[in-house]
Amino acid sequence: MDSMKKLASKNPLFSGIQYSQPENLAHLDVLSKYEKIATDIYQESKDASVQIAAEIAAKIKERQREGRNCVLGLITGSTPQGVYQELIRMHRHDALSFRNVIVFCTEEFYPIASDSPNSTFVKINQHFISHIDVRPEHVHIPCGECAIDDVYQMCREYDRKIQEYGGIDILLLGIGRSGHIAFNEPGSAVNSRTRLIVLDTATRQDAAAKFGDLINVPTRAITMGLDNIMKAHRVILLGFGEDKAQIIRKTVEEPITDHVPASILQRHPAASVYIDMGAAMQLTRIKTPWLVDSCDWTSEKIVRKAVVWLCQQTGKSILKLTNNDYFSNGLSELVACHKSAYDINIKVFNALQHTITGWPGGKPNADDTNRPERKAPGKKRVIVFSPHPDDDVISMGGTLIRLVDQQHEVHVAYQVSGNIAVSDEYASRFITFNNSYTEWYDPDNERHRQQFLKTTQFLRDKHEGESDTPDMLKIKSLIRRMEARAACLHAGVNPDNVHFLDLPFYETGEVRKKPLSAADVVIVRDFIRTIKPHQIFAAGDLSDPHGTHRVCLDAIFYALEEVKDDDWMRNCWFWLYRGAWHEWDVEDIEMAVPISPDELLKKREAIFRHGSQKEGAMYLGDDSREFWQRAEDRNHATATLYNRLGMAEYEAMEAFVRYYP
Repeated sequence: MDSMKKLASKNPLFSGIQYSQPENLAHLDVLSKYEKIATDIYQESKDASVQIAAEIAAKIKERQREGRNCVLGLITGSTPQGVYQELIRMHRHDALSFRNVIVFCTEEFYPIASDSPNSTFVKINQHFISHIDVRPEHVHIPCGECAIDDVYQMCREYDRKIQEYGGIDILLLGIGRSGHIAFNEPGSAVNSRTRLIVLDTATRQDAAAKFGDLINVPTRAITMGLDNIMKAHRVILLGFGEDKAQIIRKTVEEPITDHVPASILQRHPAASVYIDMGAAMQLTRIKTPWLVDSCDWTSEKIVRKAVVWLCQQTGKSILKLTNNDYFSNGLSELVACHKSAYDINIKVFNALQHTITGWPGGKPNADDTNRPERKAPGKKRVIVFSPHPDDDVISMGGTLIRLVDQQHEVHVAYQVSGNIAVSDEYASRFITFNNSYTEWYDPDNERHRQQFLKTTQFLRDKHEGESDTPDMLKIKSLIRRMEARAACLHAGVNPDNVHFLDLPFYETGEVRKKPLSAADVVIVRDFIRTIKPHQIFAAGDLSDPHGTHRVCLDAIFYALEEVKDDDWMRNCWFWLYRGAWHEWDVEDIEMAVPISPDELLKKREAIFRHGSQKEGAMYLGDDSREFWQRAEDRNHATATLYNRLGMAEYEAMEAFVRYYP
């Protein structure tokens, strides 16, 4: 089961949230009144993908009945993969034929060889075209290897072909974090056609991991223009994950601007946006549902969410809010349901205050009535699951340090090796050092010398986008292990309690991973059963750049399903922290652990042990700050927000949400 579905069905974090129900169109009109493009929200990305694939299949069949071609505009990347997989399934099992389909891909890097692993030609064939019966001559992709002097004419010919086929019937689009669609970067003209463009730095950074390094990413690309896009008969924009939430809000709700090219779709007569709950979190109907419709004011989560929002709107702390503040900001219904602002304020203030604890493992021999964690047993067995070999100290390093200092038996389990996040240059340093040391210690070791020559030769001859050899992946895995052990040692974790699970789904040597399998779940299940923990901490972040956190969380959820009837599980509590990209919203936090200045410094030093992720880290996402910087800024911000709401002033805070298996 998908992790978002699990969270939605099991965790109060998502309780009370309203999302579109197509069968109730009148109600949907009320909810979506701030949205300037038709927007469909699905609980899971796969549900949206199935719906889109069904629409594409219906159009193909319609054109077949008419004896006409169906023209599709397609994209590459991870976003459309679910759509392509469903279309492939329909081809194999439902006899859906693509013989009448004409494909126009929206973009290509320039310059790039057609056989490059990162070319649109390779990607679209690998993920879709090679699995269906579309005619090869019906697939059109901008040429990334034509001479620069021929690019303009090639682009005009591309536009002519689209017109020759009567235009694009259905155009599929993704959205970049800068708001680009296809490769139309901010500033693109509305009348732009297929052309050569210079890529935005953010776009190149997003592609850096696939190319091995930012320096390998082409600085230019060929893209369909906004004019091409606006002339398509039907446009479908996809956006999945919380990292797309801000740009989706700007695209859907804010005025049209060339700073957000996707916003031009507000003018398209048949454009729709398909998103999952993660990408919808900043839309008005999700973020502040009381502004569009009545809410269930019996829900503590919704009440807390509204009060925190009101504090931010007014600049007041919780206990200073008045009836007039509620009335003036559209929350009169909330006051009517709870008698007075005073009653609401006290209830929410106490609830937030009770989330704060300096004892994340529970305080022994204390009244735990209003504490987020129970007092018994006083010394707990704790598992901290870390998807990558640094998420533990980045995301909950202060809490980890405190759990160890308070003498709990803390086990840290790294779910994947993280080897693809080590750059070739960084690995080369360790290979060279190891060789120098061995030559000094054992100059006659011919086997070692040959291995050194083999690895260095591979790095020297390695092509852009080429996967690492098993030997190189092993070297990079060892680097991540060494760093993780050093960080745990600095945090005080017993070296015997540091575990590396190396889940098989990750070990492809590429950004794209294998699907989660029973083998992954068995490893996690057996590890949990070995420890029999009283507490489990896991990354609830679902928006890291390549989805590993999501799969790692799924593996834990599946494992918990298998151990839920074990006797020890009745005494096990499960806490979710966030990864490096987001923090829990304060209204959702159920345990907030204050971090002292000294603990924050110790956390920073533990993060520094991950040197491969400090110098030119390959997966910084949409934030150029180093991991220790964003972690500290986030922890400071959480503490500051609590303080502004009227709580005590702390140096920093780490936050958690409880999950109920």
